[in-house]
Amino acid sequence: MENLTISLDKIYDFVKKDQIKGFKKDLEKHNKSLTDKTGKGNDFLGWVDLPSSISEKELKDIQKTANYLKNNVEVVVVIGIGGSYLGAKAVNDALLHSFDILHTSKNPVVLYAGQNLSEDYLFELLEVLKDLSYAIIVISKSGTTTEPAVAFRLLKKQLECQLTKLEVQKRIIAITDESKGALKQLADQEGYKTYVIPDNVGGRYSVLTPVGLLPIAVAGFDIKKLVEGAKKMEELTSVDVKFEDNPAAQYAAARNALYASNKLVEIMVNYNPKLHFLAEWWKQLYGESEGKEGKGIFPASVDFTTDLHSMGQYVQDGQRILFETVLTVANSKHKLIVPKDKEDLDSLNFLSGKRIDEVNKKAEEGTILAHIAGGVPVIKIEIPELNEYYLGQLIYFFEKACALSGYLLNVNPFDQPGVEAYKKNMFILLKKPGYENQKI
Repeated sequence: MENLTISLDKIYDFVKKDQIKGFKKDLEKHNKSLTDKTGKGNDFLGWVDLPSSISEKELKDIQKTANYLKNNVEVVVVIGIGGSYLGAKAVNDALLHSFDILHTSKNPVVLYAGQNLSEDYLFELLEVLKDLSYAIIVISKSGTTTEPAVAFRLLKKQLECQLTKLEVQKRIIAITDESKGALKQLADQEGYKTYVIPDNVGGRYSVLTPVGLLPIAVAGFDIKKLVEGAKKMEELTSVDVKFEDNPAAQYAAARNALYASNKLVEIMVNYNPKLHFLAEWWKQLYGESEGKEGKGIFPASVDFTTDLHSMGQYVQDGQRILFETVLTVANSKHKLIVPKDKEDLDSLNFLSGKRIDEVNKKAEEGTILAHIAGGVPVIKIEIPELNEYYLGQLIYFFEKACALSGYLLNVNPFDQPGVEAYKKNMFILLKKPGYENQKI
């Protein structure tokens, strides 16, 4: 079976191979410290061996809960913010039919809440759920994070107005701390089914815990295959693999070599709109892990060819402080041929008989060549196809590379002290008890 591959040949006009190799010794040391769990933030390294440690029993229990929801409700609302929802949404959006809203499916529609504080969004969500059978998966370690806590209050209240207490109990699943926190306390009081967010796994690394696995299983996808793919990438990036053969180490080295050459912005590029939210998940993973102590590459993303008609000009001719990482899928799921047209008024008969994917791949190839000529280095990451197994590989690949890259920057990739600044100011402005005497 093929695996994820990484190509660095399109960056060697900008950084030398020796610069990449120069990181070898440090990356081997950092990879060992991740494996031994002795590096910075070592109390949050539970994700490192997570794929190989997930038991069949755990997966079966998650699948059983997912099957219950699939058989009893029309909609499942996943409540969470940041890593508590982005991983699940990334996988689900990548695998769902592009027009799922109009596509007949035996699985519940998965919606998301708690990722914003928009009054209109929440009002309209409650409005559409009013006449539907729905369940809630609420994800929060503490149960007090403002955005998900507000959404949960509203959705729980509406559910309690529609159903008996026993029915509500069956319709709410809490994924939270094992022993403490407001959500854990409420779940114990009300008798909700619960799953644990491991203490040693941070939110943005939590896709392969119940945080991501339950919503993905509810949407109808094979979580066993997802974990198998991640387990394979765990093997491919282990300390036993040579630096030259380790895709995560190669990516971390390439990014840091480019960063040292004043390439301060990384643009994640995809040519398949199904990968839009994979890039959103990637942005949180890298932005929150590396962006501290005045350091870090700024993560951005575009959907090509769509954004070539909006952002393409800047990428081609703007400030030369950026590089691209192109995420490509070798084989599309479906086959569609460009038809021949008798009149050929659009002058596209030269494409007739070609697959749409071939046209898309040539657009990708042509864009890469143009951007390199314009002074933009390009890293290319390819997966054979878009399915659970290769998404599992991709997720673990990015997680491992992110940790290694953070260690090269000499930061702790597993904390996020800057996130608290907005919360403090918001609580002062809202006059939260305990914040009366604090100043912005």
